[in-house]
Parts: sequence; structure tokens; C-alpha cells
Amino acid sequence: MIRFPPVSLIGVPTDVGAGHRGASMGPEALRVAGLGEALQARGLQVVDRGNLSGPFNPWQPPADGYRHLQQVVAWNTALMHATAAELAAGHLPITLGGDHCLAVGSIVAVAQHCRRAGRKLRVLWLDAHADFNTSQITPSGNVHGMPVACLCGIGPRELTHLGGDSPALKPDEIRQIGIRSVDEGERRLVHEFGLDIYDMRYIDEIGMKRVMEEALDGVDADTHLHVSFDVDFLDPGIAPGVGTTIPGGPTYREAQLVMEMIADTGRMASLDIVELNPAFDSQNRTALLAVDLVESLFGKSTLMRG
Repeated sequence: MIRFPPVSLIGVPTDVGAGHRGASMGPEALRVAGLGEALQARGLQVVDRGNLSGPFNPWQPPADGYRHLQQVVAWNTALMHATAAELAAGHLPITLGGDHCLAVGSIVAVAQHCRRAGRKLRVLWLDAHADFNTSQITPSGNVHGMPVACLCGIGPRELTHLGGDSPALKPDEIRQIGIRSVDEGERRLVHEFGLDIYDMRYIDEIGMKRVMEEALDGVDADTHLHVSFDVDFLDPGIAPGVGTTIPGGPTYREAQLVMEMIADTGRMASLDIVELNPAFDSQNRTALLAVDLVESLFGKSTLMRG
């Protein structure tokens, strides 16, 4: 049985990077769905740090290509420091988002932690979107479509250098799974940077088991595995509670296999749960599903193993 360190829940109730209001309610929806209790029932030591505080969403149009950049930086700075503190204490931080712009803060902290410890980093980005946009190629200016680009050194200096160094991530440290919505300009950038993307066409062709074997190849005892779980990774037929539904995502069983294979490595050391939007949900159905899948990340198996 895999032994996990103490788990710290960090609520980040903001939707400043998103195109729809509502992701700010995600942390509470996950708590109502029983995330902390479910992990405790699995024998984990869980502490809920409550919610970080930050600026209100001003709901303004883009300025110089970015919406709410000042507010996005403030929230990500707070999350970076909170995540760094948990990692330094030997805890496993779980970001309760909030929109996906927050991955800049959490992953910058993780990358710095890995550099200090001399460990390898592998990021699994479970998402319908590549999130590799820039202000030049997205008309919306929504920063939740830009975090991977920012982490790889493309974007506003306030985010690309959030932790002081840029880039926080090398393209070969990230694997993107479930992708099925990529803008045309974004597609060119993704190819230019050589991102490792397992899109739904590839998943359909070779199956989720082989995809996960490839995505996890090279993960060993010296690897810190960070999972950034955007709930819109899932097919909207089973997970309607997101602001940007993209049909054709992984089924429940495929998603369970993803989580179980990650758990089997025993290397997950930090996690984001983002883009849960209760305003688009029905009776907290999507949050309950997210909790179920996160339990699988921590070793709950739907299979009868001897």
C-alpha cells in the first residue's frame, strides 16, 4: 500500500483568469462533496488550510492583451507561497481552484522545490485545452488559457518570472492528456515548443492504458509527479459543472484508469483541482465525481486485485 505524506487542502476561490464567473465557488463545492472526509477515510492525515484571500474579480475587458493581469498575479503569488510552505513542511499540497490560471503559482512552487531538492519533475496536465495561448493569439485575453505558455517562459513577465526564474518548466517535463480544443495559433506554438500532447484522437487510436504508460515513462523514485486536473478534462456528459465544456472527453472508466495508473506509481506529490464551476452543475454532481476520481489518485481502486 502506498504511504502518502500529510495532505494540505488550499482553497483558492477565484475566477479572475476565466471567461465565466463561478469557478470561485469550486473550493466550497469540493468541501461540500466531502473531499477532506474521503481522503481521511483512506487513512490520510488531512489538514484544510481554508481559503487564500486575494482581489475581487473586477470583470473588465483585456488591457494590453490580458484580462485582470494584476489580480491573476496576486492570486498566483499567494498560492505560490502557500504551496512552497506545504512542500517545505513535507506535506502534499492540493490546490482547490479556482480557474486554471492558478497552476502558474502552484507549479512554480513545485518546480523551485524540485530544483532545491535535486529531483526530477513530471507534470501531468489533464485538460481539454492545451492552455498554451498568448495575448497575441487569443482574442479573449483570459489567462486561464495561458498557464502552460507562462510556465514555459512565454507571456507577461509578471507571470513568466513569478518565482524569479524563467522558464519554470521545460517542455519535456510536461505531458498533456485529453486535449481536444486547441486554437490555430496555439497549435503552431505547441509544435514549435515540442510539447508532448496525447489528444483524444491519439487516445482513441491506441487506448488510455498505452497513453498513460507513455506519459508516465521515466517516472521513478527520484521524480516529483504533479497532477494538474482541470475538470473539463472529463466528458461533459459526466461532468457538466465547468465553464468551458468540450464534447468528446474521457469516459468515467477511462478517467478512473488515468487516476489509478498515476496512483500505481506512488510518485504523486502535489495536485491541482481546477475549473470546477458549480454555477453550471446539477446538485454538485461534478464535484462528487471529482472527489471520486481524486480518491483513486490516492489509491482507491475500482478493480478487484488479489
